[in-house]
Amino acid sequence: MAMAAARRHMLAICALLLLGAAAARSEPLQTFTIHGLWPDYDDGTWPACCRHTNFDMDKILPLKPTLDQYWPSLYCSSSSTCFSGKGPFWAHEKHGTCSSPVVNDELEYFSTALDLYFKYNVTEMLASGGIHISNGEQYALTDVIDAIKCAFGASPQIVCKKGSVEELRLCFDKDLKPRDCLTTTSTNGNLSKTKHCPRYITLPTYDPLVLSNSTREIIAQVESEVYGYLYTS
Repeated sequence: MAMAAARRHMLAICALLLLGAAAARSEPLQTFTIHGLWPDYDDGTWPACCRHTNFDMDKILPLKPTLDQYWPSLYCSSSSTCFSGKGPFWAHEKHGTCSSPVVNDELEYFSTALDLYFKYNVTEMLASGGIHISNGEQYALTDVIDAIKCAFGASPQIVCKKGSVEELRLCFDKDLKPRDCLTTTSTNGNLSKTKHCPRYITLPTYDPLVLSNSTREIIAQVESEVYGYLYTS
């Protein structure tokens, strides 16, 4: 990856927790799925859309069955129906355009993300610490962080919404080795590896109605962008 000033890059893989009946999906999801893999700066910002190259679906056709299962669209019944049929929703993944030379093309980008996902299975990490996806069960936030840190060897970043885990992020250096995720400053001035998380959190089934409302907003936003410039090279 290119360097910007004296700031180091890191890679973050974001596992998205969406359980139960996702708006347009008929089957429940009982594990973390992939949200993305992207470069970050140490100040909490990240580059995007660094190269304007057309997405080549043919390059990732061998991965499509695996992507459908572990990097699914949670907003469409199938990847090919997303964005008014303008192409698979993976074509709108723009973070890969900034990941060279760690990853250099579509196949390498998605293969790398999948490899990291399987090697560092968040659902299994949590289960090994006695933490399970459950409706209503509360866990101490520190226990969730410790379970990941014990298995992964570095601290994650956890994003919550209304007391529930929405995203769990694992971070890597440019050699794809685990590293602590960037700390953020909380309202009391202390460093935190969480966003909007209370002391006790849940890993529950998401409300399909809430997801459905989010779906319309996401699709409207993406469809307003110029199609064909949002992918990896």
